[in-house]
This record gives sequence, structure tokens and C-alpha cells, in this order.
Amino acid sequence: MAESETMSIDTSTENQDDPLQDLSDEKIYTLLEETIRANDVLRAETEMFEKYTHYVEPKEAAQVQTAMSTSSSMSQHEMGRGIGRKRSKSRSSNMDKALRLTAEQKCDIAQREIEESRDVVEKLKDDSEKVLDTYKAIMEEADMRLAEIKKTSYEFERDIVKGSTQGRTGKVIAEKVQRYFEDSIRSRDTLIEKLRLKNATLKVQKKKLHLQLKQKEEMGEVLHEVDFNQLKIENSQYLEKIDERNQDLLRLKLMAGNTLQVLNSYKKKLNTLTMEFDRLKSEISSRDELLGRIDVETLSVEEERSKAEKINRKLRQQLEDYRVPHVMEYVNERADMYELSKKVRSWERKVEIAEMALKTHRKTWKQMRMQGMQGNPWPLEAM
Repeated sequence: MAESETMSIDTSTENQDDPLQDLSDEKIYTLLEETIRANDVLRAETEMFEKYTHYVEPKEAAQVQTAMSTSSSMSQHEMGRGIGRKRSKSRSSNMDKALRLTAEQKCDIAQREIEESRDVVEKLKDDSEKVLDTYKAIMEEADMRLAEIKKTSYEFERDIVKGSTQGRTGKVIAEKVQRYFEDSIRSRDTLIEKLRLKNATLKVQKKKLHLQLKQKEEMGEVLHEVDFNQLKIENSQYLEKIDERNQDLLRLKLMAGNTLQVLNSYKKKLNTLTMEFDRLKSEISSRDELLGRIDVETLSVEEERSKAEKINRKLRQQLEDYRVPHVMEYVNERADMYELSKKVRSWERKVEIAEMALKTHRKTWKQMRMQGMQGNPWPLEAM
């Protein structure tokens, strides 16, 4: 009974302390994804730490392993002493903190991994360059052999197949074939002799270089690994300076390109403005001419209008001073008056037309003047 009571109490406390019961399915799913991502990160860190343990010295690895074993034993001891669920959670978190690496240790491991990967890349690069050089040499040799085979086949076709056949029988002459092969063998022998002599001279040069190298080693003039490292450092520094100068050059080129684009845009604007200025100047001159013609026409119309007014006043005065004459005279005068009234009406019509033309000319002149004042900062009268 006591055991059943303790079990029921434990299950009730576990149900009360379980934080997942109050969460929804979506939150549990997001929590699961975050846990999986954290596990992936920890797995990557663990793999990198395992690689690091292979790289470090055995003594350092033993110290790290002892520290990890002591921390794990302490965490296990603390976990065995746990009573409730909340206390086990806090101590398990303490254990995780104790088992995890610090930021400095992670930085050291990452730096060592970067160096190792860089060394591996350099080694692979050297191996690939050697393989590429080997393949290039093989390809060059194959190309040379192919060219030589084509040349030999062409010469054999030219000298033997086509040039050594009898015209009557169409067969190849055996003496010429034998002579051709003897000549080719003799040329190969001479080439072999040349290559042997060249190989001998190269061997002599190699021996001389070895002797010079030994003499320099004895005299202490040979460069050692430290010197090569110093040269590598200086080379890297010079390469960094060259990269900086190249970046400055690219930046200056970009600036020059941008300034050239701006200059071209301003040149285009200047060209368009000069063209617009020429167009406006010609338009202003044409409008000035039109204005002069309108002024002349206006003066002539004003003169005609004044003349017509004078005639009209005179005729009206005559009409006012008129006295009734004889009937026939009246008829004649009536006919003259009719003709004069027709003339008056025609002149009045002409005056109206002239006034309308004057109004239109004045209106166009005002519009032209307004357009000229809007388009140019100076008045048209100055032009």
C-alpha cells in the first residue's frame, strides 16, 4: 500500500510539474524544432571538438578528457542526488553548462579547424597542380606524337604511295620503300644521338648546380626555412598592398566613370540649351519682324481709318446742310446719295475689318510679349 501511495504521489507530482501539458500542439512543434536545431548545433560542435582532440598534443587531450570526465562524474553525482523534477531540471542545466565549451575554447577550436582546413586546401591545391601539370605534359606529348604521326603518314603517302608506284603495273617499288625506311631509321638515330648529347649536357649542368648549392651551404648563403617564411610574409604583405592599390585604382576608375557620365550629361544639357537658345533667338527675330510688319500695317490702317472718318464727317456734314431741291434734282441727288451711302457702308465695313484686324494684331502682340517674357529673363524690347 505504501508503495502504491508513493507511486501515485510521484505520478501526481510529475503530472503537476510537467510543463508540456499546458502547451498547445503548435508550441510543442516549435519547441521540438528548436530542440532539433540546438541538437544539430551541438552535434556540429561535438564533431569539431573530436577533430580538435586528434590535432592537439596527447597531454592536452588527456587534460581535456580528465576535465570532461570529472565534470561528467560530478554532474552524474548531482543527478543521482536529485529528489524532485524541478531540482533535476536545474541540475541537468548546470551539467549542460559544465559540459559545454566556453567561447574562448570554441574560438581556439575554430581557429585550429580553419588552419587545418587551410593546410588541407593548400595540399589539395598543390596535388591538383601537380596532376594538372602531369596531364598537360601528357597532352603536349600526345599532341607532339600525333603531329609527328600525321607528318610521317603524309610523307609516306607522298613519297611512297603516290611517288613510288610504277606507271605500267601500279605497284610500289620495293627499293624506294626500303630506302625510305632506312632514311627514317637514320633520322631517328640522329635524333636519339642529339637527345643523348642534350641529356648529357643537362646532367653536367645539374652536377654543376649541385656543386654550387653545396658550396653555398658550406658558406652559409643558402636560404633556410625561416628565410622562406620571412619571404612568404613579405610576399603576403606586398600582395595585400597590391590588393589595396588595385582597390584604390578600381575606386578611382569608378569615380572617373561617374564623373565622365556626369560630364556627358552636362554636355548633353548644354547642347540642348544652346539649341534651345538658338531656336528662341531665331523665333524672337522672326517675331520682331512680324511685330514690325504689324506696326506698319497698324499705322497704315490708322491712316486709312482717319481718312475714312474725315470723309464720313464731311459726308455727314453735307447731309446735314442739304436742302430740298427740285424734284429731278432731288431724284438725282437721291441717286447720288444712294451711291454715297453704299460707299459709306463699304468704308465703314472696311473700318470695322481694320479695327478687328487691329484688335487681333494687338492680341497676338500681347501673347507674343507674354511668351517672350516667360521664356527669357530679359524683356523683348531689349532684343
